[in-house]
Amino acid sequence: MEPVSADKPRENCGIVGVFGHPEAAKIAYLSLHALQHRGQEGSGIVTADGEQVYRHVGLGLVNDVYSDPGIFDQLRGHIAIGHNRYSTTGSPSLLNTQPILVNCKSGPLALAHNGNLVNYRSLRHILERSGSIFQTTNDSEVILHIAARSKAPTVEEQILEALRVVRGAYSLVFLTTDRLIAARDPYGIRPLALGRLGNAVVVASETCAFDLIGAEYIRDIAPGEMISFDSKGERTYRIGTVPKTAHCIFEFVYFSRPDSQIFGEYVDKTRRKLGKNLALEQPANADIVISVPDSSNTAAIGYSRRTGIKYDIGLIRNHYIGRTFIQPSQKVRDFNVRVKFNPVGGVLRDRRVVVVDDSIVRGTTLRRLVQMIRRAGAREVHIRVASPPIKHPCYYGMDFPTQDELIANGKSIEEIREYLGVDSLGYLSLEGLLGAVPNEERGYCTACFSGEYPIPITEKVEKLALEKEVSIREI
Repeated sequence: MEPVSADKPRENCGIVGVFGHPEAAKIAYLSLHALQHRGQEGSGIVTADGEQVYRHVGLGLVNDVYSDPGIFDQLRGHIAIGHNRYSTTGSPSLLNTQPILVNCKSGPLALAHNGNLVNYRSLRHILERSGSIFQTTNDSEVILHIAARSKAPTVEEQILEALRVVRGAYSLVFLTTDRLIAARDPYGIRPLALGRLGNAVVVASETCAFDLIGAEYIRDIAPGEMISFDSKGERTYRIGTVPKTAHCIFEFVYFSRPDSQIFGEYVDKTRRKLGKNLALEQPANADIVISVPDSSNTAAIGYSRRTGIKYDIGLIRNHYIGRTFIQPSQKVRDFNVRVKFNPVGGVLRDRRVVVVDDSIVRGTTLRRLVQMIRRAGAREVHIRVASPPIKHPCYYGMDFPTQDELIANGKSIEEIREYLGVDSLGYLSLEGLLGAVPNEERGYCTACFSGEYPIPITEKVEKLALEKEVSIREI
């Protein structure tokens, strides 16, 4: 039986950077705590003190990786970058755990990456053909190899040359012995925020990291912007421009924490709008509205307020599940769902229930939840989904199942309803989704719903890249 988490898209990664703080490693560690939801396979921190760099990485949750307080005595310096990993490219091993650290002609260079490069296979092929030896199997390493080959006089210009060759989604933090560099791809697919903590600079995937360390949110790193911080101040560079940004709309639907600001808006505010738009498009005759905790909580509140149907807590989530657990030797029906969720019988019994979920991927977990809710005594169960049907895979840093495994790719809405065993099923339309996000005219990536990819993803493009990509040997 597959784990309950397999029925949701897996998180991408969380990154953090700190410059100018005497306890940079501890600030990075706390920030990674706040970003734990973005990756649970491994974590790492690299620091610098102006002369040397220091690295610690490990597999597991943040608490596991930094459980020994002595680690911070070894992570010296006023500069730090950190990473929480979920592998969208490369196997989940210690070898692939970031930040990656290499030594090149300009000195040590470390990198932490959130996103996914769509042309990394062709780039890696060219690099290997010309003699490069890779330490890892993840896509991020190609950036370091290209930068290391550059003849540009400064590390910033070397990195810029690399970023102008790679294609895809990237929010990045780099570290040298004396500086922090942050960059975001021209489409702005993944979020990256800039803040201040006293005289120190902090950069993080989400602003919830700033809240934990007491930093002030200043602004987002702009799409296509690279900023370098050192003892002389900060310098801004332009990587490139595109006609329209393509912010990942699924960050609002599911990934980001509701207390974060991304793409210029609080996630919570947008999710409430998703719920309200869902209520307008997909009303239901019911007694109560409940959520599938926790990512659907605010959408369910929005649905409740717009319909006037009472919001209640019908499912309790167990927040203390470790990475592994011992299953009973005697088969327990729906054990993997029950270990995470339990129905509240007194709330559900003899009620017509609207269950609001943020998305449906395979549908296997939701089907078991519906069975649990019915066994708890619900008279009717109506599913309302605060996003459109997911029909296409993501190539920009989210890990969906293969297209064949996506339930909406092979079944009609009615067939999905029958599979889930519910009285009615309604999805939010793409128009309703776009109507809930801030500054829609700036541009969002909706490829997982619409199949319209802002950066082309085809074998033809990859083959063309192998033949006509900028010659890395000339960099």
